[in-house]
Amino acid sequence: MKIMICFFSGTGNTALLTHAFAGALHDLGHTVSEHSLDGLNSGLPGQMARQINDCDILGIAYPVHAFNAPANILRFARLLPAQRETKPVFLLKTSGEPLRLNDVSSLKLIRLLRRRGYAARSEYHYVMPYNIIFRHSDTMAWRMLTTARDLIPLDAAELSCGAPRLPRSVPFGSLIASLMRCEHWGGRLNGRLYTVTEDCVRCGKCVRECPAGNIRMEKDGKIKFGGKCLMCMRCAQSCPKDAVKIGLFVYWKVNGAYSFQRPSSEEPEQRYNKLLTRAYERYFREAERRIDQTKESIT
Repeated sequence: MKIMICFFSGTGNTALLTHAFAGALHDLGHTVSEHSLDGLNSGLPGQMARQINDCDILGIAYPVHAFNAPANILRFARLLPAQRETKPVFLLKTSGEPLRLNDVSSLKLIRLLRRRGYAARSEYHYVMPYNIIFRHSDTMAWRMLTTARDLIPLDAAELSCGAPRLPRSVPFGSLIASLMRCEHWGGRLNGRLYTVTEDCVRCGKCVRECPAGNIRMEKDGKIKFGGKCLMCMRCAQSCPKDAVKIGLFVYWKVNGAYSFQRPSSEEPEQRYNKLLTRAYERYFREAERRIDQTKESIT
């Protein structure tokens, strides 16, 4: 089968897992292509539209933003070429916590896809480190990535067999998702409040890498932020001088990319509130159970 995966990744977590999922599908004999949605602000490029029409299955990958798909992912769904015959879609998503509320994140996206002739058959959710709110320890980041990489071949095999998998409904899920989508316009407003400190060396990395084209460098070297911010945190986390201040959320900033390497020495155990602690324990426990069951069935 021809499989096309279109993805948006703020700070690299979703891109990392998209590549892993594409590799697992390739190992199963499928022809797979990956396409970044960076810079998609208007119409869909003609070549991308043709590839979407030509593929057998379309994959869409995104990081969960406030229990929703990011604004540019919803824009992408609206721009998709209409299909005469229903085209199957699978969704990949990442979030910093394995809360059930993340199950509502695709509701709006699935409705938009349905209007264009696409049907979401499967949805796969992986927990990866936060790029806002607080920073996970290196040990936790490594464990998250390792767990996702162990789950991905199982999910790719399930998708390849045509087995559907969509999350259970959440009480008042559509209402919750609708309310939380205020983050989209709130992010655009907050984006105008972004500034850089005196540590900025005008390297232009934030300008070049902003997926929304929201940052510009003026002739006098000043960095200006506009009203198209996606709150993806790429500029803040990738700044080599930690010079980007993220408006009202400055105290939730996470600077610097995760190494995802297994720490050589023991780190103090990272503490969370009770809700998050139970959610992480349940996520890892269920993942380990599924991985172990697969290994037992193979042997």
